[in-house]
Amino acid sequence: MPQSRQLAAIMFTDIVGYTALMGSDNKKALTILQKNRELQKPIIKEFNGRWIKELGDGAMASFNTAADAVYAAIKIQEACSLSDEFKLKIGIHLGDVLFENDDVFGDGVNIASRIESLAIAGAVLMSKAIRDQVKNNSDFQLDSLGHFDFKNVSEPMEVFALANPGFAVPRREEMQGKLKLPHKKSNTLKWIILAAFIIVVSFAVWFLKGQMKDSGETGDQSIAVLAFVDMSQGKDQEYFSDGLSENTLDLLAKVPGLKVIGRTSSFSFKGKNEDLRVIGEKLGAANILEGSVQTDGNTVRITAQLIRAADGIHLWSGKFDRELKDIFAIQDEISLAILKAVKVELVGGEKDAVLKKYTDNVEAYQLYLQGRFHLNKFNPNDFIKAIEYFDKAIAIDPAYAIAYADKAFCYMNLRDFGWMPSEKSMPQAIEAAQRAMQLDDQIAESQLAVGRIKLHWEWNIQEAMKNFENALDINPNSADAHVQLGFCEVLLGHYKEGMNHANMAQNLDPISILNMTYISSIVWTVGDYALLLEKGKEIIQLAPNFFTGHLWAGAAYQMLGRSDEALIEFKLAAKLDPTVSSLSSLGKAYALQGEKEQARQIIEEMKDAGAEIYDNYNLGLVYGSIGESDSAFYHLNKAIEDKQGTILWLKNNLSVFTKLSDDPRAVALYKKIGIPYP
Repeated sequence: MPQSRQLAAIMFTDIVGYTALMGSDNKKALTILQKNRELQKPIIKEFNGRWIKELGDGAMASFNTAADAVYAAIKIQEACSLSDEFKLKIGIHLGDVLFENDDVFGDGVNIASRIESLAIAGAVLMSKAIRDQVKNNSDFQLDSLGHFDFKNVSEPMEVFALANPGFAVPRREEMQGKLKLPHKKSNTLKWIILAAFIIVVSFAVWFLKGQMKDSGETGDQSIAVLAFVDMSQGKDQEYFSDGLSENTLDLLAKVPGLKVIGRTSSFSFKGKNEDLRVIGEKLGAANILEGSVQTDGNTVRITAQLIRAADGIHLWSGKFDRELKDIFAIQDEISLAILKAVKVELVGGEKDAVLKKYTDNVEAYQLYLQGRFHLNKFNPNDFIKAIEYFDKAIAIDPAYAIAYADKAFCYMNLRDFGWMPSEKSMPQAIEAAQRAMQLDDQIAESQLAVGRIKLHWEWNIQEAMKNFENALDINPNSADAHVQLGFCEVLLGHYKEGMNHANMAQNLDPISILNMTYISSIVWTVGDYALLLEKGKEIIQLAPNFFTGHLWAGAAYQMLGRSDEALIEFKLAAKLDPTVSSLSSLGKAYALQGEKEQARQIIEEMKDAGAEIYDNYNLGLVYGSIGESDSAFYHLNKAIEDKQGTILWLKNNLSVFTKLSDDPRAVALYKKIGIPYP
């Protein structure tokens, strides 16, 4: 074939986890390689594409148009998902390439390969060149992931993800590809960045407080802090720019009378070119604070803008350039600037609370930020990584109270979601929570850490409420404190009060998956199954591959008499999260449909997964759902003895899934855990 230079859409695909599979099962790996060819080739042909070649476990194809390439990528990922034998990641770029002898060469090929390297399983990523060609096509929902500095590519390139329902959209921190090595920055520089940033925030607080005072309208007293953009040359400081933004949010949250939208909801717009008016409407925020951090040699530049969401008017903006001469002189300058900026509105104890510092050690602070970076991913592996970073921070600064509190939070969630047995997680959680409280009981995180222990481990609802109320006094914008108080109220039968707290949590963090998961638990307990279905669908829409949305949608369908739909959702949840807890929901659904043998099979799967060792609670509930009361109460009693599972919701689960809620043995269990009856 003669040479020809063309503008073409190049698509790279890669089998996720193939190298590890080759090492463990060579025969299976080769079979998957063949199935990958059989899956992709007809689809590529269907969309007028050309299969170029295989590159190990990857494959390359070319298309005449950008739209054909994206349509093919969609169909390939959908077919791969249905086969459920292997996972693919895909990258696409439109560029000038050279075709010769059934092969293709050029920068367009290299860039497509680098874009694919950033992807995760189930994702389709593309360059701006592709996006510009298909942006008006209503079949494609596209999100910007930001700019990336690829190896052997002269300029940073913006990368987009296909965000259609069911497709994975990677978070920036998940993307590990063929990027240029980052330039290391000194600890001093990072501390200066933080210090200069505080000046920006202080002026923003001062200005916003003045605006609210002048307006006199409660609706204007709200703000969302978007993730600040890392403009450093290496694009390697995302954890740090995220940490600065999160600390800013925490600082603002302590300002009396100011509604501050939660971190998870505000950060959900990171890397997306969404109109600020739309963001404000989705978050319920009248004002938006956004900005960037950029370093150049011995200088740092921080920019920030305070914008009125309704009309996009800039209320205030600031740009701060600092020379790295004397860190201590700069810290003095910043302290004076903060006092000057906030003294109009904040005095006495309020001033001390807002300007509170958790550590003076730069290295400990950086390690803490990295721990928060992993904690916010909310999965078992990242909880473990977060704990490692918190421990490193604590080793440097043993008085770092908030690091202890967040460490306790990680261990509690590892236990609550069935990712770590109680005997391993709870001693660590208790020790960390108590230490946080000993070091500093005037931060909301310490109060929350101890409150969670009292509620979910000691079952002392009344005492836990005191800690959660203290947390709200310290930080009125804590969605988590409202959620925990909501739990307490509904467990005591105070449904109206519980829903009030749920609504407050929703307003403060409206599109946080974790927050919505907890709120759904309150709605479930209240028994508003139509609303529960709405919540479940909202979670699925935001995160289709996170199991809790499917669990709550399944529970709602079950109670609304839509059993077939319930079973579909519970199967999806168990597939996404094959833990004893998710299996339990599937087993109970089978039982309620009269399929007791299927339920018994689930019981055996639960036992194989270790339920008799660390989750007798969920095992007992499935036994109860098939009418085997003796086995049910045997395991439920064992669960209480060993403090396993979310036992506080026992009465609600027994009344919904079994006929045992009024059994004298059940009443005795309610008394043990402090749940009122009837």
